[in-house]
Amino acid sequence: MITVVFGEVRVAAQSGNPGEVSAQQSSKDKSVNNKDTQANDQPDEADTATTIFSHSETSRFWLSGQINVIFQAHPSFPAKYSGDNSLRTQAENATSRVMTLHTGVQLFKRTEILFDLESAGGRGISDALGLAGFTNLDVVRNPTLGSKPYMARLMIHQVIPLSKETTKAERGPLSLATELPVRRLEIRAGKFSMPDFFDINSVGSDSHLQFMNWTIDNNGAYDYAADTRGYTYGVVFEYQDRNWAMRFGEALMPKVANGINLDLNLARARAENLECEFRRDFLPQRTGVVRFLTYLNHANMGNYRQAIDRFLSGRDPLPDITAHPLQTRHKFGVGVNVEQEITKTLRLFSRYGWNDGRNESYAYTEVDNTFQFGGDLKGDAWRRKADKIGVAFVTNGISNDHQLYLALGGKGFLLGDGRLTYGRESIFESYYTSHLWRGVFVSFDLQHISNPGYNQDRGPVLVPGLRLHLEF
Repeated sequence: MITVVFGEVRVAAQSGNPGEVSAQQSSKDKSVNNKDTQANDQPDEADTATTIFSHSETSRFWLSGQINVIFQAHPSFPAKYSGDNSLRTQAENATSRVMTLHTGVQLFKRTEILFDLESAGGRGISDALGLAGFTNLDVVRNPTLGSKPYMARLMIHQVIPLSKETTKAERGPLSLATELPVRRLEIRAGKFSMPDFFDINSVGSDSHLQFMNWTIDNNGAYDYAADTRGYTYGVVFEYQDRNWAMRFGEALMPKVANGINLDLNLARARAENLECEFRRDFLPQRTGVVRFLTYLNHANMGNYRQAIDRFLSGRDPLPDITAHPLQTRHKFGVGVNVEQEITKTLRLFSRYGWNDGRNESYAYTEVDNTFQFGGDLKGDAWRRKADKIGVAFVTNGISNDHQLYLALGGKGFLLGDGRLTYGRESIFESYYTSHLWRGVFVSFDLQHISNPGYNQDRGPVLVPGLRLHLEF
């Protein structure tokens, strides 16, 4: 076994223990090579480990990494017209790449500092335009930012025990503890991504091993605070108890929609997020989780109705959601997030999301209401315990004012066909993730999109994909 601790390589005796598992909590393949079977059979570590290098459970330091490469394509598809922000009708393909280095250090038993360095390169099909539920969550929506490495996360994590009773915890990039108090308060402050802590779903949140679509891995109507790359600065307070949890986050909003620069004036721009989580065995001896989310964004947003009125009165040549003086408007939204274990290998999940849809889609995507459901199945039945199949369906919609704004020729930061015959954007996605060796995974993905960009005059579109994931 090779353990890497901040550049120091230690060679230890073979223990048979697998390396750190991924966020997906993949099952481990316990098949045994009959040729080498002994009295005390042990599975081959290369078959059970889900990281290329094993990680220390006792070191104060943490070092791990990921490389995720996604190739997607689509054939030509019918469209009566196209605009500046349309998904291109001609056949095309694109490849994205994300590399992340996770580091951390435990200053004290309950205090740690976490730092991630990241590089995002390549692009998405049509440069990530023309779809509310875009097909690749790894894509940065502004390809001009380039692939130069940047700081993705830098946060201090403090755990305050509220009980003497403890429970085992899995060490990973967001928490280095191997044991935590059952009742506790956790405080995180610094730079992070809101979906690191809010709207998490163990079946549909990981674009590196599970689904790839924006509005399946996340609640599309959750316009969470983020810059162009998906990160923000803020603070999160989280209370954990035996069967429930509550978390509150305050974070910075971008200065403009989909902008890379965050607004430091908290009196003018900020985001409040509140989520309650309940863990119950809704089925006998089968884990279930329900999460209720609400958020309120304050930012320099445009108003769809105001942009429409300015156009109809002749003041603007086209509806322009950005043509307004600097001012603070609000966006309110709610979400419900459910996951349920059906058998040891089968899980189901669902999300519902809604926001008021009056003001500009600002940070995540152009969705005002959404509903999704799906599930995954581990490969135990065909003796591939670390393999997984997933299927999901999502239907996205926008408010009446948002519809009219696009129909009159307005553009958002993602959508704008020049006209619009409205229909809900509906997406079906399926994937198969295969564990090849230790931390090497390959996935085959297929997405079918009806009414891309909410437009019945365009599509449908079929998008096959191939993903290579390396977990170090």
